[in-house]
Formats: sequence, C-alpha cells, structure tokens
Amino acid sequence: MSVTVDGDKSRSVPDRVRRILRGPRPEKVPALVGTACTLIGLIDIAAGVFPRFRASRMHALAEVLPGTLGPLSAALSLSAGVLLLLLAHGLKRNKRRAWRAAVVLLPLGAVAQFVWRHSLAGALLSLALLALLVRHRDEFAALPDPRSRWRALANFVVMGAGSIALGLVIVSAHPRRIVGSPSLTDRLEHVLYGLFGFEGPVAYTRGVDWTVGYSLGALGMLTALTTIYLAFRPEHPAARLTEDDETKLRALLDKHGARDSLGHFALRRDKGVVFSPSGKAAVCYRVVSGVMLASGDPIGDVEAWPGAIERFMDEAKAHSWTPAVMGCSETGGHVWTRETGLDALELGDEAIVDVADFSLSGRAMRNVRQMVKRIERNGYTTKVRRVADLSDAELDRIRRAADDWRGTDTERGFSMALGRIGDPGDGEAVIATAHKEDDPDTPGTPYGDLKAIIHFVPWGPDGMSLELMRRDRSADPGMNELLIVAALQNAPRLGIKHVSLNFAMFRAALARGEKIGAGPVLRLWRGLLVFLSRWFQIESLYKFNAKFQPRWEPRFVVYRKSRDLPRIGFAAMQAEGFVNLSLPSPLARLTRRTRTTAPRPCAHIVPTQTEHEVRAA
Repeated sequence: MSVTVDGDKSRSVPDRVRRILRGPRPEKVPALVGTACTLIGLIDIAAGVFPRFRASRMHALAEVLPGTLGPLSAALSLSAGVLLLLLAHGLKRNKRRAWRAAVVLLPLGAVAQFVWRHSLAGALLSLALLALLVRHRDEFAALPDPRSRWRALANFVVMGAGSIALGLVIVSAHPRRIVGSPSLTDRLEHVLYGLFGFEGPVAYTRGVDWTVGYSLGALGMLTALTTIYLAFRPEHPAARLTEDDETKLRALLDKHGARDSLGHFALRRDKGVVFSPSGKAAVCYRVVSGVMLASGDPIGDVEAWPGAIERFMDEAKAHSWTPAVMGCSETGGHVWTRETGLDALELGDEAIVDVADFSLSGRAMRNVRQMVKRIERNGYTTKVRRVADLSDAELDRIRRAADDWRGTDTERGFSMALGRIGDPGDGEAVIATAHKEDDPDTPGTPYGDLKAIIHFVPWGPDGMSLELMRRDRSADPGMNELLIVAALQNAPRLGIKHVSLNFAMFRAALARGEKIGAGPVLRLWRGLLVFLSRWFQIESLYKFNAKFQPRWEPRFVVYRKSRDLPRIGFAAMQAEGFVNLSLPSPLARLTRRTRTTAPRPCAHIVPTQTEHEVRAA
C-alpha cells in the first residue's frame, strides 16, 4: 500500500525499506569507505600511542578493527593507522590504485586478526569491508594523477617531520615508566635513534622500551618505504603541448581567435589539451593539486564547444579531478554551465581599450598625459614593433633583460600569460620598448639603452592582449604608462583596433563600494579587499587600469560545488606561481642570481613585474 511520505505519493514504505536493505547508493561508497578509513586510522594511532586509551572501553572496539595485531599491537596499530590515513583520501577520490591496495591489505589483516589474536570478529569485519569494496569495484575506476619525483622529496620531508612529532608523543606517553627525568633534547635524540632502529638514551621499566622501540621503528620504516616507492615508481610527466596539438590550436585561432582575448594564451606549452570529436574546438588545461584547471573560453567554433567541454569533463571524471575554469567570458560561462550543470561566479573584469576611442586629451587623462610628457622630457624614447621585425640580437637582449628584471624567482602566470618571448611561431606578437642613453658619469647597464619592455600577444587579426610588463629598477617611475600609451598610439599603424590590458579582480566590488550610498556589507567587502591589497595588487591594479578609460568585460570562475572554491583558489594560486610547493634543488639555490628589491612604488604606479603577475594578483 502506498502512503504519502513527506508529500511524495510515489514513494511507498516497502520501497524505502528495500532501499535501506540494499545499503548506501554506489556513488556514496567511496566517501563512506574513505571516512571509515580515516576514523579507524585515528583510533589505531591513538591505540598505539596512548596506553590508557588501549585499556579503555574504546579499545574494546578498536581491537576488532584492522590494525591492532598480535604481540606487536602498539607498533602495528600505529603503522596501520598511518597507512589508513594515507589511503583514505585516494579511496574518497575513487582511485583505482587505492582500491587495489585496500583489497590486498584487508585479507592480510583478516589473517592477522585470526592467527595472532584469534579474533573472529576482527577477521569478519575485514572481510566484510573487502566484500563491500569488491561489490562496488566499478566505483573505484579513477586513474592516477600526473606526478613527478619531486613528490618523493616532499614525502620524505612531510613524513619525516610527522614521524618526529609523533615520536615525541610516543616517547612521552609513558611518564610513569621513564627512568629519571630526560630532557627534551634526550627525548628528541631517542626519537631520532629509534626511527633508524637503534636504542636511544631514554630508559623505561616493565618492558615499555620494547613498545616504544617497535613504534618508532615502524614510523621510520613507513617513511623510508613510502619515499623509496615514490622515488622509483614510473614518472608521469606534467602536461605538455605537443607540436601536433600546437599546430591544431594555431589553425583554430586563425579562424576563431578574434572571439576571446585570452585565446593565444592556450599556446602555453605546459598545458594539456582535449579536442572535440570534430576537432573544431578544444579546451586547454593543467592539473594542479587534483584540480583540472582550464583557462579562458574553449578555442574554436562556438558550435563545437559542447563536444570539447564533454571531453574535458570525461577526462576529469576518469581521474576523479575537480573541474574548474578560470577567467572565462560571459558567453563561455553560459555554455559551461548549460552543458555541465556547473555554477559560475563573477571573478573580476578585463580592461579593454578601443583604439579608435583612445586619446590623451581631456581632464580624465590629465594624470597620464602629464606623466608621459614628463618622462619624455627626461630623454626616454619608445619603439613599438612586431616580433617578426626584430633582429635575433635584439630579441636575445630583450629576453635576457626580461628575465633579469623579473621581480620574483618564480616565473608567474598561467591563465593570462604565454611564458615566452620571441618564439618563431609568435611573429605577430607586439613588443614595446623604452630607451634612454646612459649618463656618461654613471655606470652603464648590461642592456644598453633598453629600460623597459611590454609584450602583447595576438588577439585575432586586429587585436592584441597584454602579456607582461618589466622594467629596469633604476628607470624612472611611469614606464608602464609610457609604453602602454605608445602601444595604443602606434596600434593603428599595426592594424590593431582593440587592446586588452590587465585583469582587475573584484573590480565591481571596489567600484561600487566607494560610491555614496553603498551599503555596510559592500563597504565591509571593499575594506577587506583594500586590506588585502597590501600584499596582492587588487585595488592598485584596478586604479591603474581605470586611468586608460577602458570598457570592462566581466570574467568568471566556473566550479562544481561551493565547497570546492577554496581548493580551486589554492590550485589557481599554485598555477599562477603565487604559491610554490615544489622544492628547488640545492644546486638551483646556489646558482640562483641575487635580485635587488624593488623600491616601494608611489600610489599611482603599478609595481614593475610581469603583466601576468598583475593580472593574477
């Protein structure tokens, strides 16, 4: 008999009972198993470290869970807890290798429970979990993430630090069994000796030294084995754009490149690409910390975008990556959300100047006009040319100067940066340079009269998009304004009709928050952005762009769930180079050039750094 349940007449009580008896839905199994592994791991670690916990009522439950085995229960419980914590994240992400590891370990745990502890309940629990994994094996089909051997070094540092910290807890967890009063240095020395399997200076009574020794040895063994595994497993290289992929993308840009100002940035060679079945559209991406990060709109024919987007989502699903798009246009946002069910959030605005409407006359351009005239009176001249028109010697000088004038040791940029200057395939790119003869009474620079550089990439046949801005630290302030004005004034000669400048993050909030009548929430949000501008160029970049009287085009971030936004933001900061988790080699640190610190800029001057640093700030 059907009854109404929460207003739904189509549901019957027997149906609900059958769903309960069938257990959790298949898509919920990975999260359930991962959460169970996390909880069991924490219990096992606590059971292996704290003697009172092992004697408590909670230990009666922990004894039937995988990890507390035989006479070496403390060390084995500790080891199992650490391994389960490491395994849980992979199971939650549907990783096939995590499933394989669990399927191998659970029978071993069941045998250990029955043979060593004669625990039928523990063996049955392990086998029940194994049966659940085998039944839902199709849910664990995600392929491995791109990886490199840097992770072995990162694992050694993280696991080593964690083992030392946990080892100090183990050494100090038996205060009534310690002989004497060893100092913190003695305890730390005991931990370090124990991780390598040697006896340290701290002594215990009643056999506790065996428990501590086995536990420390287990931690050291786990650190060594996981590091060795990561160091010698086959390396999966990061995404690289092949010559064939680049050729196809350039053909698409020749036909459809005028639609998006960020299209040429898809030619970065550290990105992967997926094409639509017809080959008429493509999505470029990079995987960072489990996030499959696309940038800008898809490349190619708008009608073929859904096919490329579907391939992108299939790739993300196959690896259990979190899909996200940074900086897509309003049209791109509509297509992404319509085809995938993702959500979109306005991220900021792109400043675009229409060359026909640009002029230095008028009160609104007074500050820029005065600055440019002052710099020109100081003896600076400018040149605006296509890359194809520069000689090899001058291109080499510009490349070396751009690298030396970079404000950070890390090359920044991803979504709005090309990462190269003067490539043979980028002959249509535009370079604007500022020059001034050195004073005979002052030492010359390695780059002669070259003082500043800005680089534009093509935006279709009649546009260009700003890619980087760099200058000599000894040059006068205002080099960026001088070169942008020079580029805009020379644009008609080069057949350029519109120029994309920087991307101003949260521009709308900054603009509305400073107006009369803004509400308290908007003012508070603007105040937070102004505060963050002390470390990131948020307000200063907006004001810098606004000086050229551009039109503003909104850009969006596309995401799956709201809880994914912090993870996506962190991955985007890694991709842009603001967060660097890789560990440089000692040789690279020793050979790295010492860079001078830039002076604090005036309020109206954008700090001299690459344009993609400015865009992504």
